Amino acid sequence: MSATSAKILVVDDEPPIRKLLRMGLVSQGYDVLEAQNGKVALELLSNNPDLVILDLGLPDIDGLELLKRIRQRENSLPIVVLSSRGDEAGKVAALDLGADDYVTKPFGMEELFARMRAALRHQLQVQGELPLFHVGDLSVDLVRRIVKLSDKEVKLSPKEYDLLRLLVQHAGKVLTHKFLMQELWDEPTDPQYLRVYVRQLRQKIEPDPERPQHIMTEIGIGYRLRAPD
Repeated sequence: MSATSAKILVVDDEPPIRKLLRMGLVSQGYDVLEAQNGKVALELLSNNPDLVILDLGLPDIDGLELLKRIRQRENSLPIVVLSSRGDEAGKVAALDLGADDYVTKPFGMEELFARMRAALRHQLQVQGELPLFHVGDLSVDLVRRIVKLSDKEVKLSPKEYDLLRLLVQHAGKVLTHKFLMQELWDEPTDPQYLRVYVRQLRQKIEPDPERPQHIMTEIGIGYRLRAPD
């Protein structure tokens, strides 16, 4: 999906922020819809936006509640949260409710655009169920379960592969510790196990595990696999 064909719904109660976003998005070729509160945002979903930029501090509907309602109506619609909340709990809650990413206010436009592009690419990837994932020198064949680094096959344990597969299927999106734990284990497990498997996986697929280029840590929240360029 090109920027020129993408329609962005901006949900924020602050007129200066909406103006800043509108000017920036239009300059990138996006079409823009604006909502100053949750009620208007829900009404504008009928215009079939391609992505939502959602401020959590709205006057009429709690931002997390609105996120939940949008996700119930539009299961695959990319949502990037704008949050003035620096607390990790608010970010984790938004991601667990289905947000694709978050940007903390004050924010840089270039960072926001990059997060939007990653969310839109992730949507296309999910819709297309791409069998072959490639980023940098890492490639993952989801059909044949073959992982390669610089064309050299990498042997993974079943759990390491399951972890990598989840990250690949959601490349560019932050996956919370809670989500990964629920997907990887059938019963409650010590979060330390997740950290162990991430460390083991990095040892096998990162050129320099101490400076990861593929699996990025979102401190206190979870992990993100770098999206394809």
